[in-house]
Amino acid sequence: MTNNKSLRSLLESVAQGNVTPDAALETLKNLSYEPVGEFAKIDHHRALRTGFPEVIWGPGKTPEQIAQIMNIMRQRNPVVMATRIDPALYAVLQSKVRGLRYYELARICAIAPDSIEPQDPGIIGILSAGTADLPVAEEAAVTAELSGFQVQRLWDVGVAGIHRLLNNRHVIESASVLVVVAGMEGALPSVVAGLADCPVIAVPTSIGYGASFGGLAPLLTMLNSCAAGVGVVNIDNGFGAAVLAGQILRTAAKLRLASTES
Repeated sequence: MTNNKSLRSLLESVAQGNVTPDAALETLKNLSYEPVGEFAKIDHHRALRTGFPEVIWGPGKTPEQIAQIMNIMRQRNPVVMATRIDPALYAVLQSKVRGLRYYELARICAIAPDSIEPQDPGIIGILSAGTADLPVAEEAAVTAELSGFQVQRLWDVGVAGIHRLLNNRHVIESASVLVVVAGMEGALPSVVAGLADCPVIAVPTSIGYGASFGGLAPLLTMLNSCAAGVGVVNIDNGFGAAVLAGQILRTAAKLRLASTES
């Protein structure tokens, strides 16, 4: 079960006599969570609660653990994601998980359809300050696309060459929410927020010289932004930024639906 629609479908099948109560019970008994060996408990209920299924954090897990989790999750989710997967780990997982896709720059592997049509209205614009920020920016972009959102990318438009950003203002103007990824001094989100009429989610990266303190300097810059409408996630957290952007779009859609029904 991944959402209210699938749960309703199961209950209707029971009511119509197409599924026996015992078969439905077998499906529902692990609705809340399902143990995997002695090392994990899959939160099957998360998509019903939040709209996003559980996603696997790769570091610290063995290939066997990740494979077992993915193979159980695929039974209930059309898309199963694992983040921070390096190429060597993916090479091992390939033989253990059928149909696994790999997004190398984003460091994400996933079980997913060949194409995913956007399920929610709006565009998530994702900007990166520099090429070195791309792994975090792509993590955000791939997460958003696998979650059913339309994404528009704009890379390498940092403030050291501000004309690159200003020549692409159409990306800012067409976005419903913006994710802005930057390391070094982290100034780009403030500049973008001064041009945008939508929420800006700032993502500091750990890219920079010694005094950037592994991303702490851009994090503090973004937290101290003089531009209004900037929210900040943790260092290198492209995944969290994408989920927040998606929740903003879904909330907007929910409010629009409520206004038409009232």
